[in-house]
Amino acid sequence: MSQRKKEGVREAILAASFRLFSDLGYSETSIPSIARAAGISTANVYVYFKSKLDILFTIYEPWLQERLDRLGRSLGRIKTPEKRLQRLLLVVWGELPQEANGFANNVIQALSTAGSGEDYSPHLRQMFQQRVAGWIEDCLELSAHESAILAGVVLMAFDGFAINVHLAHGLACDPKMVRLFAAVFSNQPAPRRGPRTRRP
Repeated sequence: MSQRKKEGVREAILAASFRLFSDLGYSETSIPSIARAAGISTANVYVYFKSKLDILFTIYEPWLQERLDRLGRSLGRIKTPEKRLQRLLLVVWGELPQEANGFANNVIQALSTAGSGEDYSPHLRQMFQQRVAGWIEDCLELSAHESAILAGVVLMAFDGFAINVHLAHGLACDPKMVRLFAAVFSNQPAPRRGPRTRRP
């Protein structure tokens, strides 16, 4: 006889998983540890979710959507394309990878360790890329196709910054880096700080 699903149990699983993923990371979190933290049996977790990856994406999608919505609202308040592009890169490369103790890093861990039998849908990645592409197209004189290509590169860099969050000497994005790349993407001269030094 199949067990009846209860919304409170599902939410307990998600809350426990978010805490464990945030504190320990995806790789160090197991289904039994999620079950213990949620106060249920391990078997009961599988009544609600197919896998640990399924749990992660159930948490990550609304988490990411909320932050992209917030970014979209902030970009709408910025008048100049150059400043909008800088804000976009600063959030996607700097702020988002670091939020919630580097929560986005869990997705990198999950996808790099997923087995061939695990169900992975690219729809979340595609949504992320489409939104970034739309914002890039709004900032630069590029076609939709070119903006999509550039958005793909921006997201690959996002993955790298998400990985670096937990590295002892990891590379982090800062405003200086953002200004440089925004200038490169805009095909403008990079901002200069002080006299140029010649190489020997």
